[in-house]
Amino acid sequence: MAQAGDALTGLAIDIGGSKIAAARFQDGAIVARHRLATDGSLNVAAWIDTVGELLAELGDTSAEPVGVAVTGRVDGEGRWSAINTDTLSAVDGAPLADGLRRRFGPRVAAMNDALAAATGEAIYGAGQGASTMAYLTVSTGVGGGIVLGGRPLTSVDGLAGHVGFMTTQHGDAPCPSGRVGTLESVASGKAIEQAARAGGHEDTDAAGVFDHWRSGEDWAAVIVQRSADAIAEASANLKAALGLEIVVIGGSVGLAEGYLDLVRHALDREPPLFRVEVRPAALGADSPLLGALHMAREAVSEP
Repeated sequence: MAQAGDALTGLAIDIGGSKIAAARFQDGAIVARHRLATDGSLNVAAWIDTVGELLAELGDTSAEPVGVAVTGRVDGEGRWSAINTDTLSAVDGAPLADGLRRRFGPRVAAMNDALAAATGEAIYGAGQGASTMAYLTVSTGVGGGIVLGGRPLTSVDGLAGHVGFMTTQHGDAPCPSGRVGTLESVASGKAIEQAARAGGHEDTDAAGVFDHWRSGEDWAAVIVQRSADAIAEASANLKAALGLEIVVIGGSVGLAEGYLDLVRHALDREPPLFRVEVRPAALGADSPLLGALHMAREAVSEP
């Protein structure tokens, strides 16, 4: 949760690949929550209606800042596009920011969900005290956000931080992004499940693979280790490119019991210059909510 004394007040919505979380904050504490399942077939108009329904559910006063974090790419003009079209099928350059502002006023800001989570962890969570950090969420997919000099890294095309679509030596499978051998196609929960099923374990999801791994089954250990090795490789590459002080890892896979130890052991095999401290996310599923509201508040306060 936010630091005691932080005056973070307003509303935040996190539209993820499988679920939508919404919360009302009062002086840094969450005082109301609401959740929905994600319908990836919605167009931008329907998404804006959904935001309105969630704000009403949370008791929106029409005066407080609102942060809306979304899976996918949000460019410098606030246009929303899917990179993984398996997750979102009806947003391709959709005018999300303009639509939100027309409906709810200039108090609303939109951004990528992993960037919001990186901001939340940098300011209120595991990244406190570091001026350069990356946040990696390893869940159904793999997302990322980068904070440099205390500020979230953005780009005109909205692609900055999408580390899940970097390639890895551990992968050779096609990715819904159109690339081959990406981090997401190896390390994500979906990739772990697909690898299990390809090996004949048809009824096993990612959580089940972890259970089999902890039970000492070799086939599951190979799959989990490959995921952790790919995340370690990406962390070392980000250290080389950006001089990171820390990497914060979250998500259902990233925070699964024993997973970060595998990542750290894999990083120990890197030359010392490329090793980076890995920390577990401290805010759990609330990091994108905190970050989104913080970014919305900052945007509203800018002249």
